[in-house]
Amino acid sequence: MSQPTPGMNLYGAVDLSALAQRPQNGGQPGQAGQTGQSAGGSDELVVSVTEATFGDVVQRSTQVPVLVNLTSSRSDASAQLTAVLEKLTREYAGKFQLANVDADTNPQIAQAFQVQAVPTVVALLGGRPAPLFQGTYPEDQLRQVLDEVLKLAQQAGVTGTLQPAEDGDEETAEPPEQPLPPLHAEAVAAIERGDLAAAEDAYTRALKENPGDSEAHAALLQVQLLRRVDSSDQARVLAAAESAAPGDVDAQLAAADVEATMNRFGDAFRRLLAVVRATGGDEREQARARLVELFEIAGPSHPDVGPARRELASALY
Repeated sequence: MSQPTPGMNLYGAVDLSALAQRPQNGGQPGQAGQTGQSAGGSDELVVSVTEATFGDVVQRSTQVPVLVNLTSSRSDASAQLTAVLEKLTREYAGKFQLANVDADTNPQIAQAFQVQAVPTVVALLGGRPAPLFQGTYPEDQLRQVLDEVLKLAQQAGVTGTLQPAEDGDEETAEPPEQPLPPLHAEAVAAIERGDLAAAEDAYTRALKENPGDSEAHAALLQVQLLRRVDSSDQARVLAAAESAAPGDVDAQLAAADVEATMNRFGDAFRRLLAVVRATGGDEREQARARLVELFEIAGPSHPDVGPARRELASALY
């Protein structure tokens, strides 16, 4: 079996276009698959995927990394690896999605990934494949591979997380509102009195206490954005950026922040993508990091986020 390599070459010459655009059950791409079959685009952490639902997996990979686990019911190694991957997928709590594919009943997917043996695991980042390994591995080695995939996903701007609905979750009576955690309440009170520095401090301390607090992370990014533009003359900042070159990183970052606070996220994304294309090294990384922050602030449902993530992946690779 091949070794998982920390310095993986991410993108192989694999053409997924035909499968990605395949209609499901005679419908349009993106519709649900067969009854009882989990569609690849669902918010479930672990899904079973067929040729009919594979397009949803490709689309989902623009928002969150997807691990495609190609298996066979005739392979004991497939069962062993799948059990460990499903355990780790739930442990990583939405940082990636696991898409299990039966290579025997979905030969076109196996052919597209050039599978020579099962199990084979491939990552999808922004719709682009990254061959990872064949065979089975100890859990600690798999953790190393997963951590590397998440680092590469960060570089590609694929930083969303899954928030699956609980079983049986339906529109019923609204649950009673829960009190905010103490540091969250402290931050909200600071925002209400206009003390953004105190709010940033409170959310930062909340994240130190619980690094997995996604709400504190999202709120911290918004507060930091507001602090960056709090004392700026927005018209002047935008005018300065228009007269500056795309490579003038400071001017373009400041203007993108202003556009984001005006809910003009599409303009902010296009501005920072131009900076990424025009620069290199530390300046390019600075623009990429700010763009990823604005993706998180806008949220995955914003219509401009998905296209901008794909453009960022294309610009970087």
